Amino acid sequence: MSNSSAPIVIIGSGLAGYNLAKELRKLAADQPLLMITGDDGRSYSKPMLSTGYGKNKTADELAMNTAAGMAEQLNMTIRTNTVVTAIDIDAHTISLGDETVEYSKLVLAWGAEAVGPRIEGGAEDLVFSINDLEDYAKFRTAADGKKRVLIMGAGLIGCEFANDMTAGGYECEIVAPCDQVFPTLLPESAATAVQAGLEGIGVKFHLGPLVSRIERDGDGVVATLDNGDEIRADVVVSAIGLRPRTQLAGDAGIKVNHGIVADRHLKTSADDVYTLGDCAEVEGRVLLYVLPLMASARALAKTLTGTPTEVSYGVMPVTVKTPACPVVVSPPPGGDASGRWIVEQEGNDVQAEYRNEAGDLLGYALTGAKVANKVALNKELPAIMP
Repeated sequence: MSNSSAPIVIIGSGLAGYNLAKELRKLAADQPLLMITGDDGRSYSKPMLSTGYGKNKTADELAMNTAAGMAEQLNMTIRTNTVVTAIDIDAHTISLGDETVEYSKLVLAWGAEAVGPRIEGGAEDLVFSINDLEDYAKFRTAADGKKRVLIMGAGLIGCEFANDMTAGGYECEIVAPCDQVFPTLLPESAATAVQAGLEGIGVKFHLGPLVSRIERDGDGVVATLDNGDEIRADVVVSAIGLRPRTQLAGDAGIKVNHGIVADRHLKTSADDVYTLGDCAEVEGRVLLYVLPLMASARALAKTLTGTPTEVSYGVMPVTVKTPACPVVVSPPPGGDASGRWIVEQEGNDVQAEYRNEAGDLLGYALTGAKVANKVALNKELPAIMP
């Protein structure tokens, strides 16, 4: 049973956790809040990790505030470098090793984890996944003074880092076992434009093969692809995907699927346990982007302070940070949505509209100069989850 005098506990100090805390403070200045985070708790914008090299920003320069500063600003307690080891949904407690902490309501905002590559060769310490500020700091140290970067993955993260690091003076090569960049996000015409834009600034692509082995080669590595080709690099970035963190919730008996399952109030299957951000699966949707997170924080703050509020997702296009070929995309819904892509293209300027038989716009992808048309197209789009 819930102890009403216990704090609201937020696990996670990323955009989801901090934005929820900010929204809560607008509605309840004195509500006891406890945030628990496995890292140092600095406030930063995760999307900015893939702009750091082009802007020549260190991890400290990307950070907007310290945990101590955020604790003072938001009148809350923040426990940093602290790992939650178990959740007891019946007792309304969490375990921090041997320590037990009570909660009145619990919010799981611990995000997604990078999918790790399984590659032989013994050079794992030169392969980096960059999923938070501490990862970024470690990678900057490893890449300092180096030149050649191998990036595994041709999705959003891989292409953004390739653009950013090339702008920062590095030589980047991308390897991915797919036929096009952004294989799950863009139609072929738009993907081809983005690849051409990145190639225009010097990025090299190896689409189709997998990296099968990475071995040391002096101070760097040599990567062997499954087609027999070899690529030499100084460091390797693994950008093969993100996976919502669900294990701790599942171990506690909370329903999980692709993410932590939640209804439109962001309530999980457990009493007084809620979730938002990259770890959440809301009405079957896992949306690893900022706009859904912000909408969720506003709605959940109202629910947690006594005004049950369903989250709504309006039109939420994704802006990809590839200045070599700017991209804005609003992917068409999956499932039963039927339609076809209608494409207008001038060089790397692509306007691809996904329309059904009645001519209704269900999604779009814009590249290059065509991104200027996003406002007009947004007016035509239906909300993701009204």
